[in-house]
Amino acid sequence: MKAEVLAPNRVNAMVFGGFAGMALTIAIVGVAGVLAFSVSSRTREFGVRLAIGSEPRHLLGRVLGEGAVIAISGIVAGVVGGFALVKLVGRFIPDVSVPELLPLLGAAAVLAGAAILASLMPALRASRVDVVQALRSE
Repeated sequence: MKAEVLAPNRVNAMVFGGFAGMALTIAIVGVAGVLAFSVSSRTREFGVRLAIGSEPRHLLGRVLGEGAVIAISGIVAGVVGGFALVKLVGRFIPDVSVPELLPLLGAAAVLAGAAILASLMPALRASRVDVVQALRSE
């Protein structure tokens, strides 16, 4: 009896969980792509920085910081857009409510962590730039 009543909720949870997983994957790929492009276009800059004495860990921190800024700005835009959508939809459907704080913070933490992990590979590549090759490149 209880299983029959909860079956539609379980299906909805699985469907929305699948969509959330796909959205997270798209966000990770997007952040990694933007940072990879940024790192590849700034190879000469990183080579110059390393040539004048900057340490690779500083470049690593800088690229990871850029990934964090991209992630945080995306999270803030998503939260603001989500609240605006809830208000808009709430005009037409009275039972729509804003999720509680804990799920929002959990989702934001997962997205931020995933974006920072996605930016780790381009950051490591930036910190391992060969100075001579970077200065020779156009």
